[in-house]
Amino acid sequence: MKQRIVSSLIMLPLLAVVFVGGRLLLAACFLIGVAGMREFFRSFERAVALRGKSHGAHPSRVVACAAAVGLYCIDLFAQDRAALLMLWLFLVTALSFLYLFDSEKRRIEDGMATLTGILYICFFSYHVSLVEQLPQHGRMVWLIFLAAFGTDILAFFTGRVFGRHKLCPGISPKKTTEGAVGGFIGSVLFCGAFGYLFLPALLVHCLILGAIGGVVSQLGDLTASVFKRNLGIKDFGDLIPGHGGILDRFDSVLFTAPVIYYYTALVIPMTS
Repeated sequence: MKQRIVSSLIMLPLLAVVFVGGRLLLAACFLIGVAGMREFFRSFERAVALRGKSHGAHPSRVVACAAAVGLYCIDLFAQDRAALLMLWLFLVTALSFLYLFDSEKRRIEDGMATLTGILYICFFSYHVSLVEQLPQHGRMVWLIFLAAFGTDILAFFTGRVFGRHKLCPGISPKKTTEGAVGGFIGSVLFCGAFGYLFLPALLVHCLILGAIGGVVSQLGDLTASVFKRNLGIKDFGDLIPGHGGILDRFDSVLFTAPVIYYYTALVIPMTS
């Protein structure tokens, strides 16, 4: 219970940043992406130290930092983003592979960990800002956090009260099927309430995104748990002692943000 309260307090400044939006939100996404990649890479290196070379990797921080700077420079200065984003994706993939050319020191896991960290953390988190930048639909950015945190909050309390059946014991032993259902309902309720109060013309879409987000946010949480279990760690970082790091707080957001963006950018215009 205490951990959930502390985690919620951590998010309050972020909500203020989302409310202001614009360049401030873009900067926050950049900082979260860079800090998250740092935690992710350190986790691989900790696995090497704790369990031996066969259980970890040595990702390239240089490639990751260059990728993050390049991605946000495209956002700030480019006119034709689509073509440059494809170029960025190509360069990120190529550089992650070229990192392996020092074959006496590098293994394939080093390149894969580098590429995974860039795409999973830096690129996925960038979608938060992309949603906020959507013409006419920038306020849909709130659905990212309502879906992710609404799912987390209701899943916790539902699982605590009604939880009997384990959801994925091999991945996250404490999660229950009842908690997952409660989290799904929480996401729908939070997103539906937001649509009813602030976006009545898009209420149906908000409910749909609440349903999708209630599933996707839990998949994001479980994905992070898979990484941690395979790396043999409890938390990605120690931003707050006993409560984990950036990735431990934003794992569900990383999956939810792209889904909200692509649905809003592609589906809503077709149904308007």
